[in-house]
Parts: sequence; C-alpha cells; structure tokens
Amino acid sequence: MRNMGRTWSACSLTGLTFALTVAYVMLLFSNSATSQGGREAPGARFEFALIGDMPYDARQEKELANVMRAIDVAELAFVVHDGDFWYDGAAWTEQVGGFPPCGDETFEHRLGLAQSSKHPFIFVAGDNEWADCHRAKPRTYDPLERLAKLRQMFFHGDQSLGRRTIRLTRQSEDSRYANFHENVRWTQGDVMFVTLHVIGSNNNLGRTPEMDAEYSERNAANLAWMRQAFDLATRSGSKAIMIVAQADPRFENTWPAYVQQRYMLEGLGLKSPETRRATGFDEFLAALEKETVAFGKPVVYVHGDTHIFRVDKPLFGSTSRRAIENFTRVATIGYPDTHWVRAIVDPKEPNVFSFRLEIVEANRVKH
Repeated sequence: MRNMGRTWSACSLTGLTFALTVAYVMLLFSNSATSQGGREAPGARFEFALIGDMPYDARQEKELANVMRAIDVAELAFVVHDGDFWYDGAAWTEQVGGFPPCGDETFEHRLGLAQSSKHPFIFVAGDNEWADCHRAKPRTYDPLERLAKLRQMFFHGDQSLGRRTIRLTRQSEDSRYANFHENVRWTQGDVMFVTLHVIGSNNNLGRTPEMDAEYSERNAANLAWMRQAFDLATRSGSKAIMIVAQADPRFENTWPAYVQQRYMLEGLGLKSPETRRATGFDEFLAALEKETVAFGKPVVYVHGDTHIFRVDKPLFGSTSRRAIENFTRVATIGYPDTHWVRAIVDPKEPNVFSFRLEIVEANRVKH
C-alpha cells in the first residue's frame, strides 16, 4: 500500500509538472502573439483609435492628455497618429506657447507622449515634422537633417511605440529602400494596415531642386510599398486594407467637372478649370485608383492635414468618371479641435470598417 501511495504521488507530481509546463509554454506563445500584432482571431471584431494634427500649442498639449486618457481606458487594438505631431513652423508663436516646432526638445517630448500610450502607438510622419522646418520659428532647420533625426528617433526596430507593442514590418528591411524606416505594415485579424510617407506641402515637391530629389526617391518608395501591400493582401485573402498617410492628396483635383461644380465651386460662384494642375500627388492617386479597383474589396485611406473630420467617397474612376464604391476616405479631426476617431473593424460586415468621432467632454468648445 505504501509503495502504491508513493507511485501515485510520483505520477501525480509528474502530471502536475507536465501540466504546468504546457501552461507556461502556452502563456509564452500568447504573450508573443500579443506583442507581434494580429492577436484577434480571423473574423473577430476589433477597434482602434485614429488621431492627428495635434498637439500644436500649449492649450492642445493639455487637451491631448484628455484624449489619451480616454483612449487608454478604451478596449483598443492600437492607436495611429497620422502626422503633424506639432505646429507648422511658420504659424507657431510664443503667444500660443507649447514646444516650438522642430526643436530637439520637441522631438523628445512627442516621443515621450507616444511611448506613454497604454496601447501600441503607430506614428506616421507629416510635413510639420521635417519638410516645413526650413521656416520654423524661433529658428529654422535643415529639413533633411530633421528627417534623418525623425527616422532615427521614431522609426527603428520591429516594434511599435507604446507601453504595449505590436510587431511591424518596415520597408527598410528591403535593402533597396534602406532609408525608409517609416513605411510599415502589419496585419490585425483579417485586415492589412500600411503606412505611407505622403505629406502635405505638395508632398515636398516644387520648392528646391534638393527637395524635388527627395520627393522623387520617397515617392518611388511609397508606390512600391503600396503595390506590395495590395499584392500581399490579395494573396493572403485579407478582407480589407487600410492605408494611413498624413497628406490630403487633393482628390478633388482629379474629380470630373460636374462633381467639382456640385461639391466645391458652385457655392463660391466659380467654374471648373479648363486644365488640371499638376501636383505632388498625381502618381500616387493614379496608382491608388489602379490598386483599389484591382483589389475589389474595401480600401480605406486615412489622412490628417486638413483637420476636418469626414468620411466620404472621393476617389473617382479616371475612365468611368464615377465614384469607386469600394474606396473610402477618412480624414481625422485636428487643430484647433482635440478629439479622436474610433475605428471599428468587423469582417462580417460588407464594408468591414465603420468610424465614429469621439468627442472628449473636457475639450468641448463653449459656443
């Protein structure tokens, strides 16, 4: 009997050890999956936050703290800031206060804000961060030097910013695009997400020959990265794709005359121009149209730049001259307003994405 008891105890101990080992391995696997993104099972619903064009001045630096508190307590997969993490270099004054544009201490402060996020934080570079630094006050900076600093501080390694992180794939992993650490992609559930370094100020085209050369290299990298993302999304069976960039690429510049009249010019007593003006976004918009039509599933382009929240269908077919139904634009709210956009992903819904503006009560304007 005594021997049987010893045998039972040894077997029980062995079984318990095995169970604990299995549990520990499963826990490690679970933690690893969480840190690498895509932790939602295929078909699962999830939500995330979109912000941009903030904080610009001392008032908004305080109000952003209210926004981040609201975001931190929400059940979210991640947060994306779509650029312009500080004021335009020309517009800032000492009277509005806050950290001055483009300075080293401003870089450090904003990086600290991103890293303090409870959720994984993905940052997308805007023109205020570097391209407009040549006109910053109280002192000017070399835009290319600021761009190099931005890449070194905000875009490195294979993890997002934030207290909890997700794994990102960077374009710079391809030696042909070694400089473009800021272009990233990740998959969450059934959806592919991709960021592009497309910025306001005409995408940095047309100011100097040096800036034009920078535009050409970055534009080529952006187009390659976008096409690769669509190809991967198609081959992997993604239900949808979201592209996030800072720039409003001025979709209306490509609209048919009848659409320009109806939605833009009639109320101003103007007529559509006879010829379409060239911009730093033309190649991007042409490629976006081609990839969106070929993909055939929901495509969302998120941007800041214009600071007014809207969800619409601004991409028109160059041949059909009609709105492309599977494309949606989301513009995030920004300075002087300080709120956030809740994005909801439900792969069971035909449109996959839905969006809701979240008004932060403490930041509500007294009208």
